[in-house]
Amino acid sequence: MVLHILPVRTAGAAENMALDFLLLQRYPVPAAARFRHYEWRTTAFTFGLSQTMDYVRANLPPGETFDLCRRPTGGGIVDHRNDWTYGLVIPRAHALFEAPATLAYRDVHACLAAAMRALGEPVALQEKRHPTEEGPTICFERPEIYDVLNTATGDKIAGAAMKRNKHGLLLQGSIEKSRVGPIDWEKFQDLFASEIARALAADLRPTPWPELNEDEVSGLVEQYSSVEWMENR
Repeated sequence: MVLHILPVRTAGAAENMALDFLLLQRYPVPAAARFRHYEWRTTAFTFGLSQTMDYVRANLPPGETFDLCRRPTGGGIVDHRNDWTYGLVIPRAHALFEAPATLAYRDVHACLAAAMRALGEPVALQEKRHPTEEGPTICFERPEIYDVLNTATGDKIAGAAMKRNKHGLLLQGSIEKSRVGPIDWEKFQDLFASEIARALAADLRPTPWPELNEDEVSGLVEQYSSVEWMENR
């Protein structure tokens, strides 16, 4: 197996979510795992597929305007104003596709933690389920099992959300930069990607951006920007 490392792209919230979904659905090399770090054109929040807009609106910072989008994955509200965001697709041919979701979550976050520790950050995985776990809320408010913690402060520094379908397993992850020390983020990306490649027993391969159908991309961006997608779930 190979792990394709895709170029960094900067986009709005709906486009970032659409591209992650299309990397799951329409990737031209479906047997390859694919990884990308991406950035945000404006201040942005995303929220989980099953969350209600009433809950989301009640928990956004008041008096500010944000680029807001519902993700194709689950999880809680994520503040992208100061985060490092990535997407990873594990193809269905890999054993992690069939594994329980918590195991894939654990293995990817173990890779992230190993990369952080290599840069001197004191991090570990949350090993216990929260005693009052009540479903997706606000991502960095409360650590869930196998989230990444700063062991010096106890703060959650990284979380993720997943979607599994017949094409593979999409994991969308976020690291809150304010909760770690000064990081060389390019070096972190290289370390993180290498750890993922090792965990997947895959050959790491920098790869140009795939040729996705532009009509399909624009159509999905339009869908993810629509009132129906944002409100009616």
